[in-house]
Amino acid sequence: METIAFASDHAGYELKEALIEYVNSKGYNVIDFGTHSEESCDYPDFAHSAAMAVEDGTAAFGIAMCGTGNGIQMTLNKHQGIRAALCWRPELAALAKEHNNANILVLPARFVSYDEAVAIVDAYLNAQFEGGRHQRRIDKIAVK
Repeated sequence: METIAFASDHAGYELKEALIEYVNSKGYNVIDFGTHSEESCDYPDFAHSAAMAVEDGTAAFGIAMCGTGNGIQMTLNKHQGIRAALCWRPELAALAKEHNNANILVLPARFVSYDEAVAIVDAYLNAQFEGGRHQRRIDKIAVK
């Protein structure tokens, strides 16, 4: 089964731990880049490691979260090989994969319940990139 890179800050810690358990139950392997407690910390310290794991193929994709999702998403998207999508509804997660081939799903931990997060993760996991015209657009994202 595929490997998922996980990252969060203190605001996302509780949700991260619950989602790791959830995806493990579905047969996925997990690399947890942290954080490992609810003690205040800085999301870039964990986001960069997760992004590098996705970029180098150690993980097939990632799931990351912080309080709003904004900070960790901004950090992840500094990496040229990352397309991190902030999603707060299942439809957004499915479209992020189908149209943008998002390789890291980002959740706003303070704004979604566990059940909502599971629905978002499931939508992302079950979606497939459509390619075609969408690939042409993705090819234009990276700064060269």
